[in-house]
Parts: sequence; structure tokens; C-alpha cells
Amino acid sequence: MAFAAFATAEAQPQAPKRKSRIALLLLLPGILYLVLFFLTPLISLTLTSLQVPSEFGDIGQYDYAFNWQNYVDVVQLYWPHILRSFGYALAATVLALLFSYPLAYFIGVKARRWPLLQSLMLVLVIAPFFISFLLRTLAWKQLLSDESFIITSLKALSLLAPDAHFTGTPFAVIFGLTYNFIPFMTLPLYTTLERLDLRYLEAGSDLYANPFTVFRKITIPLSMPGIVAGTLLTFIPAAGDYVNASRDFLGGPDTQMMGNVIEANFLVLLNYPAAAALSIILMAAILVLVGIYVRRSGTEDLL
Repeated sequence: MAFAAFATAEAQPQAPKRKSRIALLLLLPGILYLVLFFLTPLISLTLTSLQVPSEFGDIGQYDYAFNWQNYVDVVQLYWPHILRSFGYALAATVLALLFSYPLAYFIGVKARRWPLLQSLMLVLVIAPFFISFLLRTLAWKQLLSDESFIITSLKALSLLAPDAHFTGTPFAVIFGLTYNFIPFMTLPLYTTLERLDLRYLEAGSDLYANPFTVFRKITIPLSMPGIVAGTLLTFIPAAGDYVNASRDFLGGPDTQMMGNVIEANFLVLLNYPAAAALSIILMAAILVLVGIYVRRSGTEDLL
């Protein structure tokens, strides 16, 4: 009996070790994937951002160094593009929220009684994903061109000046960003609002709160996780977008964003350190802004 008790006592500490090893083995593929496809490119990008031009090399040839001046140079040269990128992304995020919240509320709350209608509207929300991002943006370029029916009608109604243009303006870029990222805002909002317990709304009404107060005091706080998730899914890709602001689509020379500058430095100017430094700055700025936003919104558990 004593020997059996001793053997049991010896075997007990080994069980947690065995479980931890199994958990480590299960996590190993994911860890290797992150190291190979995230950490390694990030290190390479950081080292590239510190390079200096090769002394005896051709254009596009650089040597590894620790030239932190690259970051100062790109900020001084491209600070209007940095501010413009975050300004456009913020405007598009706010507009997407204003359009998406009523839509998600109707689908998730009002349409619960009609499952078929609810499913149909969800399909319509995700339908743009069935078409290429580039093709959708190019289609809007044609619809908003100077010769299109929309623009000519607005000019005929004197709502636009005869020599006015819509494409190539900040309004066109923000419009394109808003349109393309509305599904990213709508789906998280729908997921949250679809689980909303309507008894809370009824209780607010029973306590003589008007509909606006019920919405402000109950619906908005309970849907905050969806608002935060949708905002992050919209703002982060919008800040780095380079399609809508491109001259080939809805943008113009004065609407270039950081994504366009990074693309030009990488593929046209062959200024790899500047492009890499801008990429690092973009990622760092987004991380800081997202951290501040999540903390101020009181949803740190989403990080």
C-alpha cells in the first residue's frame, strides 16, 4: 500500500508536464508560421529601413547600416501624406459607422421576426466580396467620371459647376474608402446586435425612458464591442490603402496616401529604405492610435 501511494504521488506531478508538452506541440505549427511569415519579414523590413546607398553601386543598391536618419527624412518629406492618410481613414471610418449602424440594427434586431429577410440582407451585405476590390473601385471610377450619367445630371441640375470634377478629389477617395469597407463595419455590428437581449430595451421603456435615451444608455453600450471591432477592421486597412487614392482609380496628384508613396518608392524610385521606413512608421502609428482608442472606449479585452 505504501509503495502504491508513493507511485501515485510520483505520477501526479508528471501529468501537468505532459499536458504542457502536448499544448506546446499543438502550438508549435502556429508559432513557426508566425515566425516565418510575420516576424522574419518584419525584421527584414526593419533592417531595410536602416540601409544606406551603396557607395559604388547603381541606383537601387544599398548596404546594411544603422542609419536612423532615414526615418527623419521620410517624415520631413512625406508628412502631408501621413496626415492625409489618417485623415481620410478617419473620415471613411466615421461615415462607414454612420451608414452601417442603422443597417446592422435593422438586420440584427428588427428583422429577427423574418429570418428569410434577415438572411437575404446579410447576403446583400457580403455580396461585394464576390467581386474583386479593384474591379469595384474601377467601376466607381467609370460611374463618377466627367462623362458619366451621374456627373452630367448633377451639372445639368446646377448642383455641380460646369468645370467641376469628382474623381481626383478627396471626396472621391473618401467615398471609395467608405464604400469598400462598409461590409467590414457592418458584419461585426450585426454580430453584436443580433445577440442583443431585447428585454433590456423593454425595461428601459417601462422606466419611462424615451427611445433616444434607451438607444444612448442601453443599445450603444451593449453594442460597443461591435463598434470597436468594426472601427478597427475599417480604419486599419483604410489607413494603408493605396488603390482608392491612386491616379488610376479615384485619386489624383493631391490625394496620394502613404500606401501610394510606399508603392512608388518600392517599385518606381527603388528607394527601398524610405519605403521600409514609411511602412514601419505606418504600423507603429496605427498600433499607437488603436491602443489609445481601445483604452478610451473601455474594451481592452479585445486586444
